[in-house]
Amino acid sequence: MSDWPRPVVIFQIQAKDLEKQKSFYSKMFDWDIEQPEGSPFHLIPAGKGPPENGISGILSPAEASATVIYIQVANLGESLTKAEQLGGKAILQPVDIPNGPTIAQIEDPEGNLVGLIQM
Repeated sequence: MSDWPRPVVIFQIQAKDLEKQKSFYSKMFDWDIEQPEGSPFHLIPAGKGPPENGISGILSPAEASATVIYIQVANLGESLTKAEQLGGKAILQPVDIPNGPTIAQIEDPEGNLVGLIQM
């Protein structure tokens, strides 16, 4: 069998306060989150599916190493406000990427950086 590109198939958000983070993410992105007995919380696939051409990625220079997931939202301004109402923090106001989407960034209640993307 020949080698093939490996797609991103799952992500993990680690939390000190699981219930608080569960509440934030389920309300922020309308995600169904459940915990089968004896296992960690699982996100039930939601939304209208992945982008037509699959999930893309970016490697960029930074002063510290980090991994950031970007979640598609309908309205960046409303999403930034909602994040703050739920205990998060707006970090980056909307920025138009040349020849690309518009992005913003928030921190969840525990300080994890999360990207928002409006396509």
